[in-house]
Amino acid sequence: MALWQGRSKRKPTGGRYRPIRKKRKREIGREQQYAFVGVTRLKLYRTKGANRKVCVLSAEVANVLDRRTAATKKVKIVTVKANPANPNFVTRNIITKGATIQTEIGLARVTSRPGQDGVINAVLIETGAS
Repeated sequence: MALWQGRSKRKPTGGRYRPIRKKRKREIGREQQYAFVGVTRLKLYRTKGANRKVCVLSAEVANVLDRRTAATKKVKIVTVKANPANPNFVTRNIITKGATIQTEIGLARVTSRPGQDGVINAVLIETGAS
């Protein structure tokens, strides 16, 4: 079944909208790509205006901000500790915005959207033994 982001055929009341035109290419949606922990792999999408959107398929490093020192470091991701989007994402090591990841310098919360931004940015929430 194709993903489509156009207007629904039904009104909120359940009534029917009369079609004013057919579907358009610009209204096509796409399957959600999950970002896994592993060797870095990216996927490029062509968007409107020949611009590009970068999607992270898997990543092994994250840009982690330490608020106390105001320094950003590129550190290795060990595993996913918690994910409020879906508890099953923890066992599958899927990274989304808001996920808590275990890094080499401690726990960090992801602040970027890997499927939209093409990078994993995080903020340190607990300092490990460093």
